[in-house]
Amino acid sequence: MADGREILYFDSSPTERVAVDQRDLPPVSTQSQIRFDPLLGDWVTLASHRQTRTFLPPTDLCPLCPSTPERPTEIPEPAYEVVAFENRFPSLSLHAQAPTAPARPGFGRCEVVCFTSDHDSSFAQLTPDRARLVVDVWAQRATELSGTAGIQQVYCFENHGEEIGVTLAHPHGQIYAYPFITAKTARILSNVETHRKQHGTNLFGEILAAEQAEGTRVVAANDEWTAFVPSFARWPYEVSLYPHRRVADIPDLDDAARTAFAELYLNVLRRFARRFDTPMPYIAAWNQAPTVTSSANRDDWWLHLELFSFRRAPGKLKYLAGSESGMGAFISDTTPEQVAAELRNVT
Repeated sequence: MADGREILYFDSSPTERVAVDQRDLPPVSTQSQIRFDPLLGDWVTLASHRQTRTFLPPTDLCPLCPSTPERPTEIPEPAYEVVAFENRFPSLSLHAQAPTAPARPGFGRCEVVCFTSDHDSSFAQLTPDRARLVVDVWAQRATELSGTAGIQQVYCFENHGEEIGVTLAHPHGQIYAYPFITAKTARILSNVETHRKQHGTNLFGEILAAEQAEGTRVVAANDEWTAFVPSFARWPYEVSLYPHRRVADIPDLDDAARTAFAELYLNVLRRFARRFDTPMPYIAAWNQAPTVTSSANRDDWWLHLELFSFRRAPGKLKYLAGSESGMGAFISDTTPEQVAAELRNVT
């Protein structure tokens, strides 16, 4: 790209890409830093330069649409299928400058993944083949980023809907490559290890088997995956998608599992889109094994995707107020059994 960032095109068939980014852009510079919270045992990223990032531009000024002769964008080509590129306003950067103590450089990488060139589309509207291509993109990027020295965890996710806080409406997701293991993942690793020592079984596998056997919280399933509302769901609408065969991360998924995921994920997303009069805002979060865990922990990890929404009723959102924000103790406005039934009944 014109400012030195990397852009990668992913096509379903060989396609020549020759366009050149003709924009006059200054080099990307970030003062990002991370600081450790000793009380919670967690890292906090400070990225004040992101205050100036593009915020909900009109459609004709969208930076994620293909370029035209009259208006160059982040994607120089006039058309594309799936594109991944370094974020122009990254929270983490491989070139983050060293701050003064007690902070550390905000080392890492943040990428944008555009699912389609169609500005007015969404992931739920993708074809199964396009959704499968996106899965392959996640796998390729996770493999490459996991192999980067200093990266400890790769997180693929999508924020969808203005209420969630998206700053660009074009269908896209993001990938964060962290220089640390997030506190949530570390806590899961600890609980899974403790369960293994106490019971000799895999905690993820027991959760999946229990949901399959009980059945009332299963939303949809196929030969490779099951989508269910966890019995302990925090969010008003929350669905977990688990592969039936344990793998540690997206690159570990074989062809059958990747294709089956795309089909089931589209099924669930479309139920989210039709549950209310307007499409439900959501966050889709992949939970992969960290890149630096012991072989035992990696062998215990079970890849899964969490899909959840803040919307609790038509025109109403769940706000993280006193108990949730102050103490991290969630109080749900819905029951998992009722939510699963509602989603199953969506036509």
